[in-house]
Amino acid sequence: MKILILKKTLITLVLFCSSINLSIADISLTSTYKTLVDKNGNITLPKNFREDWTFLGTWSIAKKASKKRSNEVRDHGADSLHNVYTQRGVAKYVRKYGQFPDGAVIVKELLKTVTGSMTTGIVSRGHEVEGWFIMVKDTQGRFSSNPLWGDGWGWALVNNDKTFKTVTKNYKTECLGCHIPARETDWIYLSGYPLLSNQSGD
Repeated sequence: MKILILKKTLITLVLFCSSINLSIADISLTSTYKTLVDKNGNITLPKNFREDWTFLGTWSIAKKASKKRSNEVRDHGADSLHNVYTQRGVAKYVRKYGQFPDGAVIVKELLKTVTGSMTTGIVSRGHEVEGWFIMVKDTQGRFSSNPLWGDGWGWALVNNDKTFKTVTKNYKTECLGCHIPARETDWIYLSGYPLLSNQSGD
């Protein structure tokens, strides 16, 4: 009887440890706070995110209507494109647990566009990088005295001026306003990212 109880206990322990390991595997993002965020909360642009990370989606910023009617191609198309990336495993984690894991990073690359006529019609494409918006998930409130951190995230804008330094001074006055409509979904516009939804189809 004791042996049987011991076996059941060991099996339960193994299953419990396996579930813990699965969760840890799902959120193996401990490197975020070692390589992309320093001890003071300064955020660094990730390297090779285009090649190594998961592409979440694109936002197309439409050009404003011209006051004068024109048939010229430059008056149509997108004014800019925002391509969004995150680490591998984050999308799966969000679909499974309904929240972003600690250390998750979202990079929105801001691109100027070129618009021209092609066989498919008038087409806009990314042409030149203007900068990057970066958000870092923080579930532990690590940098309460740093004005770039709060509401569960670290917030930063990095300009493409070859210095790659954060130019944001205060997330509440420079970042949060644009995210107010997404307050209920952890400040992220989930509707723009099919991979984060259980209806993604993958």
